[in-house]
Amino acid sequence: MNQKPIAPEVSFEPEFVARLKTLFEELIVFNQTLGLQVTAVAPAHASARVEMRPELIGHFTHHRLHGGVISASLDAMGGLAVMTAIGARHMNESIDARMARFGKLGTIDLRVDYLRPGVGTHFTAHAEVMRLGSRVASTRMQFLDADGGLLSMASAAYIVS
Repeated sequence: MNQKPIAPEVSFEPEFVARLKTLFEELIVFNQTLGLQVTAVAPAHASARVEMRPELIGHFTHHRLHGGVISASLDAMGGLAVMTAIGARHMNESIDARMARFGKLGTIDLRVDYLRPGVGTHFTAHAEVMRLGSRVASTRMQFLDADGGLLSMASAAYIVS
């Protein structure tokens, strides 16, 4: 099934990207707890990095990343990717107007498949919007280890209006 990319020709203003990063990394306090650092934003795509820290360990014997960190990171990345898709769809609006649209965003459904234990120095999460409707957006996400190995996959639906 061929899918038309969501606004591939859009290039975001540096101020819009900076405000998304501030919202995501600083204003959403739980993301600070996770240590999520945005590494890339593009229309309908987003990536972030998580450094392994002792407070994120879920299995103390094996020093594995807690599964809740993985699922929360994937959910957050899906939400950020939806924000970028909404921002790309409304490029004719001011940055303030686009940022105001994010107040209605919320997770409807999240499914995470854990494939391998989270062991390593850092991790990367990627998200892509598969469909952006007028009320609901669908995403898919990946959580990778420091070597790029796939640890978890997820899909989610978000309310956007």
